[in-house]
Amino acid sequence: MKIAVDVMGTDYGPQELVLGAVQAVRAYGCEVVLVGDAAVIKDLLAEYKAANEPRLTVHHSSQVINMDEHPGIAVKTKKDASIVVATKLLRDKECDALVSSGSTGAAVAAALFGLGRIRGIERPAIATPIPSLTGTTVVLDSGAKVDAKPEHMVQSAIMGSVYAELMLQIKAPRVGLLNIGEEETKGNEQALATYPLLKAEEHINFVGNVEGRDINKGTVDVVVCDGFVGNVVLKFAEGLASAIMKLMKDAIMGGGFLAKLGGLLIKPAMKGLKKRLDPAEYGGALLLGVKAPFIICHGSSKAKAIKNAIGVAIDFAERDVVEHIAVNVVKSRKGNEEAENG
Repeated sequence: MKIAVDVMGTDYGPQELVLGAVQAVRAYGCEVVLVGDAAVIKDLLAEYKAANEPRLTVHHSSQVINMDEHPGIAVKTKKDASIVVATKLLRDKECDALVSSGSTGAAVAAALFGLGRIRGIERPAIATPIPSLTGTTVVLDSGAKVDAKPEHMVQSAIMGSVYAELMLQIKAPRVGLLNIGEEETKGNEQALATYPLLKAEEHINFVGNVEGRDINKGTVDVVVCDGFVGNVVLKFAEGLASAIMKLMKDAIMGGGFLAKLGGLLIKPAMKGLKKRLDPAEYGGALLLGVKAPFIICHGSSKAKAIKNAIGVAIDFAERDVVEHIAVNVVKSRKGNEEAENG
């Protein structure tokens, strides 16, 4: 496996991405192509004692797309931007997957313009795993497109089901539509129009409407919503997990001798809990619906998250999720056409 990593345009600069790539090649035995300012990357490789690592190569790009730039315009005008160059490597099959933690908008635009959509998919979706009481719940879309038509939500449900089945090994994953109540008559116009389409879709295990609390309870495996709602859910979940861990720590430290003693006794368990709730453990989120494996990370991702994202990219490519999505979309379209024709 050879993974392209766009190392530019992130919150911390290329340092964390290059370090994460160094850790990944040593952990997974893969090859990584680092795309960005070659001089900066080579200096960092020397600093990390990886200048002579044969599995790490550098592909120079002279431009960067910043977070505050318009994604579509920047991708079209900055032909030598790192995300654009990395996407070309993926399109030309010089790499098997791509990892980026720069501008999400620019990454989605580069994937759409540079790779194209799987036939039958009108809008790609970002699939994000969120820890639950029973394992993992996949939420999509979590930010690829803020608005979504009912047809797009159905496509997301199909892609999310394939993701859960192949990546999480869940047989017949339960799919829920995120809503303000479980009743079929609840919700805004988008939800009311989407529900019957999901109910009629034979290639998913649709269980009906679900509420926000169901994501963490684990009563459903795949949760479908538009990108605006999904991104809010994701950021809230990450912030809440971080806040809970800090509140527990503050309570122990401020609770006197017995609380501190108890804190020492449960420290191993707390470490395990923190690891499970840490977004860095999940690496990145998969951009589903484009023609090659594409992984998007937080702009604030550090080395551990990048290393794990590369691991996710390898798994994504090896399980051939893109092809499985394409096959299932074709099946869904044929089924719908047959139903319409009676």
